[in-house]
Amino acid sequence: MAVWGERLAGVRGVLLDISGVLVDSCAGGGVPIPGSVEAVARLKQSQLKVRFCTNETQKSLGKLVGLLQQLGFDISEKEVTSPGPAACQILKERGLRPHLLIHDEIRSEFDKIDTSNPNCVVIADAGDYFSYKNMNKAFQVLMELENPVLISLGKGRYYKATSGLMLDVGAYVKALEYACGVEAEVVGKPSPEFFQNALQVMGVEAHQAVMIGDDIVGDIGGAQRCGMRALQVRTGKFRPSDEHHPEVKADGYVDNLAEAVDLLLQHADK
Repeated sequence: MAVWGERLAGVRGVLLDISGVLVDSCAGGGVPIPGSVEAVARLKQSQLKVRFCTNETQKSLGKLVGLLQQLGFDISEKEVTSPGPAACQILKERGLRPHLLIHDEIRSEFDKIDTSNPNCVVIADAGDYFSYKNMNKAFQVLMELENPVLISLGKGRYYKATSGLMLDVGAYVKALEYACGVEAEVVGKPSPEFFQNALQVMGVEAHQAVMIGDDIVGDIGGAQRCGMRALQVRTGKFRPSDEHHPEVKADGYVDNLAEAVDLLLQHADK
């Protein structure tokens, strides 16, 4: 246990991934991972600051939070850092008019964005909307631009649903990068700016925070590159091979969020 004391000493803030840590996605919305509802409640009752950090782009922020509340989680919209609102801010600041290759569920987040005569492409986890026709249209928009801009909401490889592993946006981003000779700007994990924004809202420094996630690259690697510590849960998309990843090693591996919270409440902020 002394080892955990060293790993978690001085933690004041906790960033929680949602999919694969709190819930497994399913057609109807999501199923809580055992112990996660209680674990979040215990964290919220502690002295630690808590923020949720997600790459979810198949549901609007409002719908996602509403679903989690129905499942019993203590969560509100203002506690979540998610890619849609962050991307809208970037589009406005840079005067970008996007062609949107996104899921219909999050179109409402872009209601106030000018999409006429596009000068960039925004891609998210569009699910069944990733048809050849829709991918080709995004490709054509990028190829017609003198300075093509491709903005990706996350760059995950896959995620875990109750029905099994599901292909994520990263594969489609790679296809457009390859075809168009461009590099996507990522809004969401593992982008450093995304994590830094969450830390700023929480009011803690990177060295005082720990990220808890199921994605060894997006959650763990991304957080560590920002100077945070990171724990990987063995739920969601976790694979045993993650513990032997050639480039990323978590600060600790735990069976689930409940175990992570037990350790944090014993050792953090000491």
